[in-house]
Amino acid sequence: MAGSDVRFEKTGGVATVTLDRPQVRNALSADSMDQLVSALEECRSPQVRAVVLTGAGGAFCSGADVRGFTDVLEGGAEGLSAHLRTQAGRLHRGVIMAIRELPKPVIAAVDGVAAGGGLGLALACDLRLASERARFVMAYAGIGATADGGSTYYLPRLVGPALAMEMYLVNQPISAQRALEMGLVNRVVPGEELGRHVMELAGRLASGPTVAFGRVKALMDACWSTDLGSQLDAETAAISGIALTSDFQEGVTAFVEKRAPRFRGE
Repeated sequence: MAGSDVRFEKTGGVATVTLDRPQVRNALSADSMDQLVSALEECRSPQVRAVVLTGAGGAFCSGADVRGFTDVLEGGAEGLSAHLRTQAGRLHRGVIMAIRELPKPVIAAVDGVAAGGGLGLALACDLRLASERARFVMAYAGIGATADGGSTYYLPRLVGPALAMEMYLVNQPISAQRALEMGLVNRVVPGEELGRHVMELAGRLASGPTVAFGRVKALMDACWSTDLGSQLDAETAAISGIALTSDFQEGVTAFVEKRAPRFRGE
């Protein structure tokens, strides 16, 4: 699958989805979000066992294509409100939920700016690797907007409510190193080495127990809205179910035989 705004590439078990609108720092338009939804659907293939989400041209994603709002606003505020509702629906139900419901690990490779909805994209991923050039900013307060893209859900959970609120209110870019200190990203690497580090990690995940990864991803997402007893019951169901997979049986056999397991994602 390929589009003018989003590129999809597969190498081995790793799929790379690249936002490709560098002239606007990969800002999200209706077309690019639709193409992103299609690319994420391609990632559901059993041949894809890990996903990398990144941006072209030295930026991750600058969020919504705000310049387009002015044309809509000429038709009145009600029209802009309807437009934003539609765009937010595309981003939230189409893209953010697709990332979270993808039963395999998704890595955000962040080089340059991740702002607004682009920050939301990065937060929705399972892991975030950033180059030293990366910058993170909510950006919404600068145009008098409330936050979207799932940032009001994930930021407080990752960095705590006080820092999350500060990021919205103060609206200053956060450096990659500061993001690491806050727990916003998992790792910071030199800019020229970002691709290598991301692909090494993605390759390692792609050779892992894919089914188990997907089920733990679902368990961790569910933990925010359930009680301990229910979570323990879900863990019991998941670990007893995973015993039926070839990967678990291979893992146990390899452990006993004192060798590295050869997982197949089954």
